[in-house]
Amino acid sequence: MGERADDKATDEPGITTRGDFHTALLWGVEQAVAGDARRIVCVDADFTEWCWDEPALITTLTSWLHRPQRSLELVARNHAQLPRRWPRFSAWRRDWSHAILSWQVPQDWPAELPTVLVADSGVSVHLADAVHWRGHGRRDHRLARVWMERCDAVLQRSEAAYSVRTLGL
Repeated sequence: MGERADDKATDEPGITTRGDFHTALLWGVEQAVAGDARRIVCVDADFTEWCWDEPALITTLTSWLHRPQRSLELVARNHAQLPRRWPRFSAWRRDWSHAILSWQVPQDWPAELPTVLVADSGVSVHLADAVHWRGHGRRDHRLARVWMERCDAVLQRSEAAYSVRTLGL
C-alpha cells in the first residue's frame, strides 16, 4: 500500500538543498512541540540561512511559547544580521523576550559553531555541510542529548546578546 500523508509528514528529513534545510527546521520545531519540549536550542554562526520569518514557524513557536516554562535559545557568533534578514521574527520576538534568550560566543572561541537545532524532547536537525547542503533531522534521544551537552558547553562560555530593545539617551 502507499504511504499516507500523515506518515510522510513525520519521517525524519534528509537535507540536500536549502529548501530541505528550511523544511527540516520546521519539522524539528513541530516535532519538538509535539514531543512537549521545554527547551529548544538553535546554534549557528549568524542564522542568515535559517527561515525565521516563515509564518508557519512563527505560528508554531507562538503556540509552544504559550505553554509554561518554555525557552528558545539562540546561540551565535554574531546576531547583527538577524534584525535585517528576519524583520518579522525580530518584531515578534519582542513579545516573547522573557522566553527567547540570545547568546553570543566569545570572539576567541576556538571551534567552528555547528548549525543545529536541538530540543530536550529528543529531536535534532543538523546541517553538517552548509556548502553542499547536507544534513538530517532525527528523533533520537541519545543524539539529542549529545547535541544538548555540546550546546551547553558553548552556552557556559557565552554571554547575553541581541537585545530586544536598544539602550539610548
